[in-house]
Amino acid sequence: MTRNPSKAAAAAITALTLALLLAGCAEGDGKEEAGRGGGKKSASSPKPHGYVAGAEEAAEQQSRLVLGDSRSGTVAVLDLIEGGTEPLGRMREGAELVTDGRFAYANSGGGSQVFDSGAWMVDHGDHVHYYRAKARAVGTVRGKRAEHVHSSSWLTAVTFADGTARLVDHGRMEKGRISPSATIEDVDRGPVVPLGEHALVPVAAAGSETALEVRDRKGRKKASLDEKCPGLRGAAVTRSGVVFGCADGALFVTEKGRKPRAEKIPFGREVPAAERPDSFRSRSQGTTLTAKAGDKGVWVLNVTARDWKLLETGPAAAVNSAGEGMPVLVLKKSGTLNAYDASDGRETASRRILAKSSSVKDAARSVIEIDAGRAYINDTAAKKIHEIDYNDDLRKARSFPVDFTPSEMVETGR
Repeated sequence: MTRNPSKAAAAAITALTLALLLAGCAEGDGKEEAGRGGGKKSASSPKPHGYVAGAEEAAEQQSRLVLGDSRSGTVAVLDLIEGGTEPLGRMREGAELVTDGRFAYANSGGGSQVFDSGAWMVDHGDHVHYYRAKARAVGTVRGKRAEHVHSSSWLTAVTFADGTARLVDHGRMEKGRISPSATIEDVDRGPVVPLGEHALVPVAAAGSETALEVRDRKGRKKASLDEKCPGLRGAAVTRSGVVFGCADGALFVTEKGRKPRAEKIPFGREVPAAERPDSFRSRSQGTTLTAKAGDKGVWVLNVTARDWKLLETGPAAAVNSAGEGMPVLVLKKSGTLNAYDASDGRETASRRILAKSSSVKDAARSVIEIDAGRAYINDTAAKKIHEIDYNDDLRKARSFPVDFTPSEMVETGR
C-alpha cells in the first residue's frame, strides 16, 4: 500500500486541530478523560467524548470508495488513505450501488444488500469526528426491486418498485443488525426520505399531484405538508433539509422545532419533462445540487439561495459539484471531463479522463464522486479509478487499478 505525502502532512495539521477541539469538548461537558493515552481506566470511568465502540477515531476524513461489478457481483472497498483494495462481499447481478455516507446499498430485484464501509463522520456542529472500522457485509432489506435508499441518524428508508417501503433502525444497523421498524404500503411515487426521527412519505393526492405525509418510525401518520409536489422525481438529503424534485421546481422540507415545514423553489420558467431532473448529485450532505437536464445540459440548484441555474453544456454522462463557489464537473459521453463556473456557465477547464478505448456505453456507467479536495471517476474500460484535483485544471492526481470492472461506485467516510 502507498501513502500520499500531501495527505500525510494534512493529517498532521488536522490531528493538532482535532486535539484542540477535543480539549474544548472536555472543558465544555466535563466528560472527557484526562490523559487519554496513559494509565488504566477504571470500569466506572466515563467514556471519552466521541467514543464509539469498535471504531478508531481519526484526525482526518477517512474516505473510502465502495466498488461493485454489476456483472460478476464483486464488491470491494478502496481505502483512499492507504491506497489499498479489499474484498467486501458479493452483490446480485445487475445491482446498483447508492450510499448514505457510511453504508453502501446494492439495490436489485431481491431488495437492498447493506455493506458497512467502516468509514464515517459525526457532525457536532462546531466540530466533526471521523471514524474508521473494519468494513463488512451487514445483511439485506428484502422487497420487490429496491429503487431508493435514504437515511438520517435515526432511520434508513428503502423504497421498492411496488409502492412499498421499509423503515430500518439506523442505530442498530451501525451495530450490524437489520431491524425494520415499519412497512409502508401506500407510497405513491418517488422515495420515502427520513427527516430526523420522522419519514417523509409521498402519497397520492387530487389529480396528478403528490402530497407528502410525515410518519413516525412505526409508519403512523403524524401530519401532512401543505405544499404539493406534482410529478415527483427523485430526492436528496442536504445538511439543512430534504429536497424533492417536482414538475414545477423543488420542494424543500426542513425541520423547525421538530416540526417539518415545506417551501417550493420554482424553476422560474416552463421546463419540458425531458429536461427535468430525475435524480440529484452533490457532495455528501451538500446544499449545491446538480442534475442532468436531458440533452440540454446540467441543472444547478443552490438550496441556500433558493436558486436554479441551467448550464447549457450539452448531453452529460455524469455530473457533480463540491458546493457553492466550486466548479461544476461534467463528464461528457466522449470521456472528457469539463469544469464550469456555476455563476455564468463559462467552461474553465477540460481534460480527457476515460481510456481512449471507452465507448459511450462505458461513459454512461461512470459517476463522479466528490469531496472537499478531490473528485473520483470510475473508468470501466481501463478498470481504474481516477482521482482528480478539480482545483488544478482537472489534474489527474492518482489512478487506482482494480482486477474487476468497477461499474458501480460510491464514496463513504463523509
